[in-house]
Amino acid sequence: MEQTTLLKKRQPITSKSVLNFLSSNAIIILIVLLAIGVGIFTENFFSIRNLKNLVINVSPRFIIACGVSGCLITKGTDLSAGRMVGLSACLAALMLQRVDYASRMLPWLPDIPVVGGLLAVLVICAIFGIINGCVIAFLKVPPFIATLGMQTIVYGLCSVITKNQPMGGYKEGYTKLATGEIPLPFGEDYSIPYLALFALAVGIFMWFLYNKTRHGKYMYAIGGNESAAEVAGVNVAATLIRIYMLATILYALGGFLLGAKAGGASTATGFGYELEAIAACTIGGVSTNGGVGKISGVLIGVLVFETLKICLQFLRVDPAYTFIVQGLVIIVAVALDLRKYLAKK
Repeated sequence: MEQTTLLKKRQPITSKSVLNFLSSNAIIILIVLLAIGVGIFTENFFSIRNLKNLVINVSPRFIIACGVSGCLITKGTDLSAGRMVGLSACLAALMLQRVDYASRMLPWLPDIPVVGGLLAVLVICAIFGIINGCVIAFLKVPPFIATLGMQTIVYGLCSVITKNQPMGGYKEGYTKLATGEIPLPFGEDYSIPYLALFALAVGIFMWFLYNKTRHGKYMYAIGGNESAAEVAGVNVAATLIRIYMLATILYALGGFLLGAKAGGASTATGFGYELEAIAACTIGGVSTNGGVGKISGVLIGVLVFETLKICLQFLRVDPAYTFIVQGLVIIVAVALDLRKYLAKK
């Protein structure tokens, strides 16, 4: 009896289902095939060093994309993500430069511990997220416009506090967050970057939040039908504020780690990261039409997008053309997402 029920539930594999699968995952399949081809025809692509480089690049971007994912699931977006990343990196730079650094931006500032700098950055950026959420929830400003305005405000503030000067001279404890590794007993090349541990912790936390908490249920309900969610008793305004506040906290953490990884920061830090995050989320199945998305999908999307960049580097494609390819991927990803949404209707 149970076997019969299982057989009935299983959908037969047809040419139509295969075609739908291929079209829904076209970008992922094409980039995986590209990576295989590049690996066959170029040296050191499938090396431990390149894999580690991929992990290091993916980790902060995954954290940032997790923040964007909540906004997309509720039919919103956050165009201020990249500038929030830059603000976070610049704030960290102001607070965590060495005391004996000759070009220290704030020479009067006492020696601040790394944890203290991180907490300060998270709190400051969270305030901007609360403002975003309030503007969207109470003033009913579309998320696109609200976060676009915040993007410009944050960039202006960042320019003021840094005087448009690049910053460096960080404390060793700060840079080690990004450059440090945990060695594995398999040889010198085998180790786990600290950045991967941060990304893993964020991924586990976000998975739990999305799948096992009331906040996650409310988030998906708002993305599915905001009016119905409100009628059902969901506090839409409070949920949206929490989503945008959490998003900016994750941008702050991502920017903090990116600053440590780069060893410096400027107003250009984080430029365009919001588009990369949106593209990665969309590639990974987070619908821009709301109500759909998984943290595992976000990770896949970020991995695919970063793999594309590394493939282009190994193929020695001019960086200018790399931006063109990334832009095309963003357009195609959103178009395929819209196609799936229309097909369901």
